[in-house]
Amino acid sequence: QVQLVESGGGLVQAGGSLRLSCAASGRTFSSYAMGWFRQAPGKEREGVASISVSAGSTAYGDTEKGRFTISRDNAKNTVYLNMNSLKPEDTDVYYCAQTDSKISTRIPSLYVYWGQGTQDTVSS
Repeated sequence: QVQLVESGGGLVQAGGSLRLSCAASGRTFSSYAMGWFRQAPGKEREGVASISVSAGSTAYGDTEKGRFTISRDNAKNTVYLNMNSLKPEDTDVYYCAQTDSKISTRIPSLYVYWGQGTQDTVSS
């Protein structure tokens, strides 16, 4: 059974940083692309960042590009999201997810396993 457990969310002031971690278990982590998504109440889930199996390919949303960095440590079965220069509009629930593919993608429907989500709040 695949499990994804996020940690590292919380409250931060505008301009600050957060680092999210997602620990995966249940199958061979290094064989699957990973992604981070965000979702606000009443809105669709949006792709924040994604990373291929070898970390050779990453992709970011337009609003996150240049501020957020996704990385992975296959030895620790963990994917990270470093978020810098945070803005109040970055306030959302952030989810970690795993595909059935090696290829990086920010399309939510291509992800098969999801974490429980972590609330990130950026105060002005």
